[in-house]
Amino acid sequence: MNRPIAVVTGASAGIGEATARALAAEGFHVVLGARRLDLLEGIAAEVDGTAIELDVTSASSVAAFLDAVPKANVLVNNAGGARGMASVADADEDHWRWMWETNVLGTLRLTKGLLPKLIDSGDGHIVTVTSIAAFEAYDNGAGYTSAKHAQSALHRTLRGELLGQPVRVTEILPGMVETDFSVNRFDGDTTRAAAVYQGVVPLTADDVADVIAFAVTRPSHVNLDRIELKPRAQASASRVHRG
Repeated sequence: MNRPIAVVTGASAGIGEATARALAAEGFHVVLGARRLDLLEGIAAEVDGTAIELDVTSASSVAAFLDAVPKANVLVNNAGGARGMASVADADEDHWRWMWETNVLGTLRLTKGLLPKLIDSGDGHIVTVTSIAAFEAYDNGAGYTSAKHAQSALHRTLRGELLGQPVRVTEILPGMVETDFSVNRFDGDTTRAAAVYQGVVPLTADDVADVIAFAVTRPSHVNLDRIELKPRAQASASRVHRG
């Protein structure tokens, strides 16, 4: 296989799926990882990629996934998400545990496991999709914002640790993106999820994927450290103009 290989986690829907399609269009062979193998296989067939089942919260699943990926040029850490919107006083520890396992330890497992292969490629790139929640805090969001702050710190630490190595690092920090994120956050409550985007033209998964594809296709000496993107109508996590 002469095409460079891009590994995308959380690739069965939303930003992950859009990123897989965008990178395939840029000439990458995409390895798609997620829990929903049936969805992955359909997308992989459309982009001439490879679908491999992956649960980033499971060390054994990650190990099996890594064994099936012989080499890699790009890693897109996209798997993640939120559960609930409880105050600190009413925090659900299971929700917190899932968010930290998925966003933080999942990113750690994939990054640590693929790093030798990314270095060996001679021109590697680690992209981590965090959120504006990685530098903002808002009421009833401490579980998610704390996990995203930690994920961002993990990723930014790599910038110094990889100096001298042929690997770039880019953090993507989206604001409001209309995917299944809010449906998952609210445990399938589509009415509550729809209210998040009411009166706003949010970003789409394709908008974020376009930015990721741009970052990884710059010349190898160009490192785009952090890219923050939000809808025009959103100034911050808590300030949104609804028309």
